[in-house]
Amino acid sequence: MEKRSILHMFDPTPNNSPFDINMAVDAGFDILMPYSNVKLDSVYRLTQDAIFSRGPAGVKRTALFLGGRDLGLAMDMLDTARQAMVPPFDISVFADPSGAFTTAAALVACVEKQLIAVHAKELKGSKVLVFGGTGPVGIATGVIASLAGAETYLVDHLSLDAAEDVAKAYNRRFGCSMKGAVASSDVEKIALIADVDIIFSAAKAGVQVLSAAVLESAKELKVAGDVNAVPPLGIEGIKHKDSGAPLIHAVNSKGAVSVGPLAVGNVKYQLQNTMLKIMLETDTPLYLDFREAFIKARLIV
Repeated sequence: MEKRSILHMFDPTPNNSPFDINMAVDAGFDILMPYSNVKLDSVYRLTQDAIFSRGPAGVKRTALFLGGRDLGLAMDMLDTARQAMVPPFDISVFADPSGAFTTAAALVACVEKQLIAVHAKELKGSKVLVFGGTGPVGIATGVIASLAGAETYLVDHLSLDAAEDVAKAYNRRFGCSMKGAVASSDVEKIALIADVDIIFSAAKAGVQVLSAAVLESAKELKVAGDVNAVPPLGIEGIKHKDSGAPLIHAVNSKGAVSVGPLAVGNVKYQLQNTMLKIMLETDTPLYLDFREAFIKARLIV
């Protein structure tokens, strides 16, 4: 009889995400084992506890999910889990802290699709702003865009130093070339967006970061994407289901179009489901993060 599938879910925060648990059930895992307050130095031991108890057949039905809110910590946990594997007792591992990797991959893929379809332009060589750029989704969005060749700025709403520190830290970690920027006033926002090709909004839910008046200054804007589904949306004029609709307030742009949060969310849902199912179906252990997520997201859109 085939052994039941088990997903061990390590989270360094006090609570595992109900969203991730729901997604794992819908992906087909039989048993979920959530672990909260997991420290990095516990990951090696916990991983080996998970792999040595099931035998080769059971190991193929076992996987590990890494959550939390800290992208760097999630990647360190993934590396530690990989080091703990002892073939043939090795399992697949998927890092998606705060859903940031799959959300960012979906956002960039959806925007890239419109950039190519409407403007015949690629991410490579495009100038990109990421509002909410020092949060988990913003950082992941910036890393993906930068690695794709875009000139990428992480925008913080209070501190240039904070944005630059985050950009430098993740540039070192992933070999990208992001820069920091600050936009604490409409004057600063107007200056930032004047010559930008792409705007990603990954700011706090329910906070509008770009008003109609500010958007009038976006003369080179081609695509704007927003992941905030809580009114008001981050970018005024974007509607929830937009997928290539004209961005009505970017009146001085060259045909800017918008991607709304429900369009992104639909791809994100399919993407996370796909990534979880891959771990159930593979015969070869996989180590999955934002890079694999972006490859899959491009296929989905």
